[in-house]
Amino acid sequence: MEKVVIIGSGPAGWTAALYTARAQLAPLVLTGKQPGGLLTTTSIVENFPGFPEGVDGFELMTRMQKQAERFGAKTSFGLVESVDFTKRPFTLIVDGEPVQTETVIIATGAGHKHLGVPGEHELETKGTTYCATCDGALPVFRNQPLVVVGGGDSACEEAQYLTRFGSIVYLVHRRDSLRASKIMAERTLANPKINPIWDSAVTEVLDVKQDKVIAVKLKNLKNGAESILACAGVFIAIGHVPNTELFKGKINLDENGFIVPQQGTMTNVTGVFVAGDCADHVYRQAITAAGAGCAAAIDAERFLATQRQ
Repeated sequence: MEKVVIIGSGPAGWTAALYTARAQLAPLVLTGKQPGGLLTTTSIVENFPGFPEGVDGFELMTRMQKQAERFGAKTSFGLVESVDFTKRPFTLIVDGEPVQTETVIIATGAGHKHLGVPGEHELETKGTTYCATCDGALPVFRNQPLVVVGGGDSACEEAQYLTRFGSIVYLVHRRDSLRASKIMAERTLANPKINPIWDSAVTEVLDVKQDKVIAVKLKNLKNGAESILACAGVFIAIGHVPNTELFKGKINLDENGFIVPQQGTMTNVTGVFVAGDCADHVYRQAITAAGAGCAAAIDAERFLATQRQ
């Protein structure tokens, strides 16, 4: 039986693994279907402390894995199919086999909502991105026209952030007004470098043949008119989907599917902890996920210590 099982292998998962491994708890990390998490899809991470020249997302996750394994973390590329949190030890079904554990740290992260249009997937990391904070400062976007898709607070924040780097930022929204909070909307529309394009949707990202983003194809949803808007980058900010389907009915989730911590990183199930983007709909950064992974590991370690007393 395991002392700690960590579900997920992004910054939160590997940091939790590092701390629990150094506490000699020999954690088992279940990587899931995307080892390393979303960060592995980011070409250059420039805002993670300790890497002044930036670091490839995949490389960063590989380094975190090696560091955790150095202290005794175990890695399994298994996929968790179901969980039973009704009694301790908890039982996880991993690739058809049961795994029992005294504690669980959930670090399954979140996925970006996608437009689902031609060119979007093919040009990911080649001009299509889902995080302005992560990628906006890259040289390829500097002094270039940029497109942000969305109309909520996140899209407005992305657009404002990108004005530091792009020559102009087009904010493409399906409606004729922003869904963002009033103060955020006012601030965005008052920025001279942000040009809103109302009642419009991106129907294609161009150009796959050139293997880089050169423009987007737009459709006006009121009159059906189509147009092409030149740009060097497309920042899609239409929301996130937490990877928590597995835990529905097992632990408390909010209306958007994010796990709700109760005290520190503890969930409503004693012995089950949570860290990272699956519980964070505000910051969603690698460094905040790593910090939460540290906290969850310490909480799990202290919980196990009290159980032995």
